[in-house]
Amino acid sequence: MIPTPPNDLELEQIELDLFVQALRRRHGHDFSQYAPASLTRRVRQLVHDHRCVSISALTARLLHEADFVTQVVQGLSVPVSEMFRDPAVFRALREQVLPMLASYPQINIWQAGCAHGQEAYSLAILLEEAGLYERSHIFATDFNPEALQRAREGIYPARDAQLWSRNYLEAGGSQSLANYYSARYDYLKLHERLARNITFTSHNLVSDEVFCEAHLVLCRNVLIYFSNPLQNRTLTLFRDSLVRGGYLCLGLRETLEFAPVAADFSVLDAGRRLYRRYARGVAEGAA
Repeated sequence: MIPTPPNDLELEQIELDLFVQALRRRHGHDFSQYAPASLTRRVRQLVHDHRCVSISALTARLLHEADFVTQVVQGLSVPVSEMFRDPAVFRALREQVLPMLASYPQINIWQAGCAHGQEAYSLAILLEEAGLYERSHIFATDFNPEALQRAREGIYPARDAQLWSRNYLEAGGSQSLANYYSARYDYLKLHERLARNITFTSHNLVSDEVFCEAHLVLCRNVLIYFSNPLQNRTLTLFRDSLVRGGYLCLGLRETLEFAPVAADFSVLDAGRRLYRRYARGVAEGAA
């Protein structure tokens, strides 16, 4: 019997599988556990943006052009953020979490998937206004080197200033966000003092292990791009990074509800996706 030839979608899936394998074996970036629909959409966009005739042609460039991987990684990651994104979440951090963290002599915060750094700088502002920044350190991580470089520079389009100012006030800000940046031409630059206790560094949630001992972990709108097994791995990583009684903040489209590690957390604010690791053993109750 002559086998039925694959249709277009089946051929595309074969090409996609080979692309993912080439990216992992040639460059060490493993996207095999990313949500299939999201990954397919981004790879199709890469094919279009780089004027390739197919995913196979994209794979060939990935294999034979040493510098091409940087452009591929940029296209596959999602460096999208803004200052005080989802202001109600930052208000909850300001009102419910920071007062509890104030009891620690040193506060470590891990912001995973920091993109271009806006949320890390937003955290710095919250900590400064709470009088906690001098004894705090924010570890802001991403696997995209281009995004990390932009985050370190702290320079953003001035067109975003109005939205960011509105977010800041809705997040409980009591002054003007303009006090934290200088504007020139079409750009604004956040003040250097906000970066003094932030370390922007590379970390891959797919393959890397515990990053630091943290009192607060934020990872917002990253897990939605992961398969269920990778979500579980990542949430386990966050749990193991948190001190007992530490806090976890996820994106509004994400939840701990069905994750295996859910038993290790209490719900602090379900609507804002804020959780607290139990201060003692599993299900013994929060401190």
